[in-house]
Amino acid sequence: MAKITHVSPLAPAGFPDLPVIAGAEFASVAAGIKYQDRKDVTLVRLAPGTTIAGAFTKSSTRSAPVLDCQEKIGGDSTEGAAIIVNAGNANAFTGRNGADATHAVTSGVANCLGVPVGRVFSSSTGVIGEPLPHGRITAKLEELKNNLSETAIQDAAEGIRTTDTFPKGSCQSVLIEGKTVNISGIAKGSGMIAPDMATMLVYIFTDAKVEQTLLQSILSELTDLTFNNITVDSDTSTSDTLLLAATGSSGVDITSPAGAFRDALFEVMLDLAHQVVRDGEGATKFLEVEVSGAESVVDARTHALSIANSPLVKTAIAGEDPNWGRVVMAIGKSGAKADRDLLAIWFGDILVAEQGWVSPSYSENDGAEYMHNQDLKIRVDLGLGSHSATVWTCDLTHGYISINADYRS
Repeated sequence: MAKITHVSPLAPAGFPDLPVIAGAEFASVAAGIKYQDRKDVTLVRLAPGTTIAGAFTKSSTRSAPVLDCQEKIGGDSTEGAAIIVNAGNANAFTGRNGADATHAVTSGVANCLGVPVGRVFSSSTGVIGEPLPHGRITAKLEELKNNLSETAIQDAAEGIRTTDTFPKGSCQSVLIEGKTVNISGIAKGSGMIAPDMATMLVYIFTDAKVEQTLLQSILSELTDLTFNNITVDSDTSTSDTLLLAATGSSGVDITSPAGAFRDALFEVMLDLAHQVVRDGEGATKFLEVEVSGAESVVDARTHALSIANSPLVKTAIAGEDPNWGRVVMAIGKSGAKADRDLLAIWFGDILVAEQGWVSPSYSENDGAEYMHNQDLKIRVDLGLGSHSATVWTCDLTHGYISINADYRS
């Protein structure tokens, strides 16, 4: 497997100082699942009363851990709970062995921590089609248990990485009813990123008290606004999992799907989604694609994803080439409604094309100069209606090919 020898040029300055979430403890160890001398198994212990919501890949070849998690979401929250994650092996397309390995791991965690197996959620990420050496995970459970700490969430972020060049974390704190509510989240993701919720692995923790069905409703809504609007390479993973755990330790009871808690959670989810794009395999540019003036949100999103997923658009961005004709191409091929003579296209604030032709005010030099930026925006107005959508992606470089050509080496 290709070794990560550099950090993405789009990475944040460092891992954030995430607030402690009382009722959530973390530990990570090196178990040698695939990698040598790096943390690759992470355990999270959650206090009794914790409610858990989730979103998962809709892939028809989803992994055994995903199927297991989907069955368990919405269960009794009076008992404690746990999350166990391994990196390096996806435990996907492994037949009966996959289900057996998942049961062995979740049962081992349940016995070790004294929680019901129905409250143990597992995730596996990495190579598809290879049996999971689950004994290497269960052999580390006592060590993981002994190392559990409320302050070890950065270790957890490190332990879930595969080709990621940096650990991803985000947080928000908000005052509700005179008390502080904290939200801390971690994620992994770099390649095989095309949302069909979820995408990648994401674990978010809050000390708010939220009833499970309400928590699930909020999470599902925000997933469509964040993780379902990013793409790196148009490939949807077999293992995508997003889990949101509310321990209730703050004593603040969230009873509405709207308000300060929802808004703070949105910020955490959007930040993590953007970090995944910024760590896209081989990425050197971060691109926002906004499509407005559509007849429906579905049409707007279809056009935006067509632009964001186009290899020709992405390689032009990598080469700093303001080739707006490729944007026109991507709109035309998407299958959603568009009218050539009503289109308007901008690079940032630069009007590039309008009314079926290049804008009289457009300068190729201005376009080329804009493309030197690391953070870019392509905006399209279809001129057909009032609906819009925004997606985020990155460029496509030789680095992506190198990483994935060597992925199993």
